Amino acid sequence: MQLHINNKIYTDNSKEADKNSAFVYSKQNEKFIEDAKKNGCKEFIKSEDLKNHCDFTSIKVIGITGTNGKTTTAAAIYSLLLDLGYKVALQGTRGFFINEQRVEEYSLTTPVQLGNFAHIQKAIENSCDFFVMEVSSHAIEQKRIEGLNFELKILTNITRDHLDYHKTIEEYINVKNSFFNDDSKKLINKDEIKAKFNPKNCLTYGLDSPSTYKVQAYSFKDGMHVALQNFEKVESFTSMMMGLFNVYNLTAAIAAVHMTTNKSLNEICEAVENFAGVSGRMETLSLNPYIIVDFAHTPDGMKEVLQSFGHKDIIVVFGAGGDRDKAKRPIMGKVADTFAKHIIVTSDNPRFEDPDLIIEDILEGINDKSKVEVEINRKIAIKKAIDLYSENSVILVLGKGDEEYQTIYDQKLPFSDKEVINSYL
Repeated sequence: MQLHINNKIYTDNSKEADKNSAFVYSKQNEKFIEDAKKNGCKEFIKSEDLKNHCDFTSIKVIGITGTNGKTTTAAAIYSLLLDLGYKVALQGTRGFFINEQRVEEYSLTTPVQLGNFAHIQKAIENSCDFFVMEVSSHAIEQKRIEGLNFELKILTNITRDHLDYHKTIEEYINVKNSFFNDDSKKLINKDEIKAKFNPKNCLTYGLDSPSTYKVQAYSFKDGMHVALQNFEKVESFTSMMMGLFNVYNLTAAIAAVHMTTNKSLNEICEAVENFAGVSGRMETLSLNPYIIVDFAHTPDGMKEVLQSFGHKDIIVVFGAGGDRDKAKRPIMGKVADTFAKHIIVTSDNPRFEDPDLIIEDILEGINDKSKVEVEINRKIAIKKAIDLYSENSVILVLGKGDEEYQTIYDQKLPFSDKEVINSYL
């Protein structure tokens, strides 16, 4: 990865390092310093000192972390800021955007350190006032965000995820919370009991607990209608989006924009209805049959989506990713068993695991096997779900959102839930 500032090149790849560039080293790549020297490199910079070579004072960086809701919250902040007249960049799971243009396709949720610096530099070159970014637990633990000065840090929630990497839920929780140890400005979901943070410069939002931005009332009819209190002021916002979790996401976005701009709460709330949501996140693909596609791939994420349709006969299609946290699979099965009328268990991204064994793990959590059908072929599974549809049903296709591939072994094969649904309809 390369970073270009003031005609100078910084790289973290020893093969690219030479007499005309500086080699940026960290715990991950310091073993390649000798290789860089052999290539003629003379300047070596510790990753923690890279910030001293950049001037990012002209841009406000907003970072969002949490198990669920990062992508939607980040996209909502980006949308609100653009609507309010600011120039904004957005970096995350869906790619890199500057002022409504997608500059790069899908990438890591949070790139490596030099990638973050290069994107911020590009945002500055495009006169951006804000840089909104998703911050993954991997990025926190691997210090990919080292050297960034955040204007605001946001916590959406902490549930179970990435235990294939972090090993224990305690370690995962601690990594997430470590993002909030410093004195920088923070916005914390007050209803998240696992949140631990430095209270200095901290404001909160929530539905249940007393908070700075408190949801006083909400209703769902053709979208959501929400009353939001901030001290003595009560404002309302409406959105076509559904789901209690999206009340949290939009409240966090409104609070973030209110904390980082001089715009009134009323003006920000009015802009919310222009945000239609994120592709593949609680996205309605059809009303008759009623079909929703969502990225939910954790037990808590699934529960949030399924709970939103308690008044419907739920037909759910899902699997679980291979080479990831195995212990969550039966829990996902149990969630489906609790809320759904029909369950079709299928393949997700099996990677190097046997899809049949992944499905067996999921089935362990389902008591009522009479409502389960196993169909390993995801395309056929989706079609079977559509064939089961009746008047009071909703079909929820979960796990992949707007991903355009399926990972089998080390191959990314073209596959889109949305394309399968649209072509079958």
